[in-house]
Amino acid sequence: MEAAAAAMATLPSPPCTTSSPSSLFLLPSSSGRRKAPRAAVVRASPAAVRPTLSSSWGLSGPSAARPAARKMRLEELDTTNMLLRQRIVFLGSPVDDTSADLIISQLLLLDAEDQTKDIKLFINSPGGSITAGMGIYDAMKFCKADVSTVCFGLAASMGAFLLCAGTKGKRYCMPNARIMIHQPSGGVGGKVTEMGLQIREMMYEKIKINKIMSRITGKPEEQIDEDTKFDHFMSPWEAKDYGIVDHIIDEGKQGLVAPLAGAVPPPKSRVWYLWKASGPTRKIMKDLPSEEKLIRNGNGSATGDDQKLKEASTP
Repeated sequence: MEAAAAAMATLPSPPCTTSSPSSLFLLPSSSGRRKAPRAAVVRASPAAVRPTLSSSWGLSGPSAARPAARKMRLEELDTTNMLLRQRIVFLGSPVDDTSADLIISQLLLLDAEDQTKDIKLFINSPGGSITAGMGIYDAMKFCKADVSTVCFGLAASMGAFLLCAGTKGKRYCMPNARIMIHQPSGGVGGKVTEMGLQIREMMYEKIKINKIMSRITGKPEEQIDEDTKFDHFMSPWEAKDYGIVDHIIDEGKQGLVAPLAGAVPPPKSRVWYLWKASGPTRKIMKDLPSEEKLIRNGNGSATGDDQKLKEASTP
């Protein structure tokens, strides 16, 4: 059998011609046209090639030899990442667990990269969760790099607390921004015992925040407690006098603050005395008219402090 296989291998192979129906569709017909020589196709001039849109661009060399243009990824076009490269962290939403986790991770990342350069925290926030804000506060104090805070728009409640928690001498405020401080607020529900526990926790947070703000601003705790009984709004100049910020950006630039664009700061914004049922201090709350005072003074005749309050409340 081996000899027969060797003899078959030495036989010449037949020509590749087939008459199967499938090959009739694959091979071009030789009738009706003349087949061009192979050498003529190879030596065809470039002028005979059909012009395309890129034929006049003057590209040198094949396209495979040129490196492809690098396309920026979607995450590189994000403004948050662009600001992060400039060591800028932006808090532009209410303070909650999600935003706090993002701010904390960015602060720790920038501090690990370079502890000699400042980290700038831009704040435009109405406040929010106390526990989430205290997490950001602890991260700011944990960083060895200085954390400079800048207020844009509004820094209220926990936003104002984080604004004043920046490195001393590096706390800034835009001239048209507003700052507001107040005591913790929230709602409680459930059983009486559970409500008592929640209220006690809120009182603990209030005392702790007042102590920290007193140490930062240099104000006594009694004044902090008194000023935060109601929503205490402040202009940048009032916040600077209060000790919340250190500098006002471009406060002398003409036309930046409207309509008061001079060197004189805007007037104070204390307008509580225009209302009868509220006041900035315990004294005015204590001196509000009551049924007992009306009976004692003789059927509603206002005298003493009540008369002063009535005169101050009358337009």
